[in-house]
Amino acid sequence: MKTGFSADGYIVDQDCFSAYPYRTVTSDWNGCGWMAAYDLRHALGQTADFDTVRREMDGMFLLRVPGPTTMRVMLRYLRRCVPDLTVVRGRAAALSAAPRARAGILRYTESGVPHFVAFVRLADGRCRFFNVADGLEDYVCGMEQFLLTRCVRGTVKAMLVF
Repeated sequence: MKTGFSADGYIVDQDCFSAYPYRTVTSDWNGCGWMAAYDLRHALGQTADFDTVRREMDGMFLLRVPGPTTMRVMLRYLRRCVPDLTVVRGRAAALSAAPRARAGILRYTESGVPHFVAFVRLADGRCRFFNVADGLEDYVCGMEQFLLTRCVRGTVKAMLVF
């Protein structure tokens, strides 16, 4: 039975979280933001319960309407939990900075929909990306390859920890 978690505790499969509401709909539809925040905190060794992260981020929205995690809420939450966060905007800036980060979150458009994906750098220099897409739940590749193949449309924002 799939749990949505990797063996080492990262959220890798958003489809397994239909029982958890977020912004008035289920997290399997729009939970990538809180899941990426949880995964980043987990990558940094912070003690964080996934459901607490979900509830805290959901509570930051003033209007109880469906929708994705906004950058305003994501940054407000991360700056509280990850004080050494660096934010870069744009594909060129992400291509320059993200390959040097030890962990972070990318926000980009996936099939016309805004998507948040957390990553952690591996010892060999490649990155491990979580909850990318069906079939790429726990995906390893180089940062440049990911940015050039997955982040091809729209604006890219990178929230990075060096």
